Amino acid sequence: MKRRLAREIAVASLYQMEMNEVSAADAVDMLMDELRQDNEIGADPGEVGSTDEFVRELVFGVLERKQVIDGMLQQFLTGWQVDRLSRVDRQVLRLACYEMVFRDDIPPKAAINEAIELAKHFGTEESGKFVNGVLGKLLLGINELKS
Repeated sequence: MKRRLAREIAVASLYQMEMNEVSAADAVDMLMDELRQDNEIGADPGEVGSTDEFVRELVFGVLERKQVIDGMLQQFLTGWQVDRLSRVDRQVLRLACYEMVFRDDIPPKAAINEAIELAKHFGTEESGKFVNGVLGKLLLGINELKS
């Protein structure tokens, strides 16, 4: 299964957790069950297992580092507060920041491109541009720290 679908599930899970105050495991389980019932993910155990594992890595990774991630994002949110962002944009930014900073297996530019697509898919017309701007600044900040 594609990592994009796993990222969509991760964003939806993070959103569910914030909206309904459910645990990370419950949010992921609920969404994975819905997708299985709707035949949007196949019955192939290897396919489902790897997707489920990747979704959980993303969701739990964001959750474990949420304060650090929000602090990083806040540095690059010109004129905004993390808690004032739309719920969708906030979850997309958190996921992308997690992938860019804490995952070695995902190139930062790939994480940005995926985040832009997720923002366009789940958010408003302006979400893609907004997410791109914030993550572009974050990438510059990361590169400055490394040099």
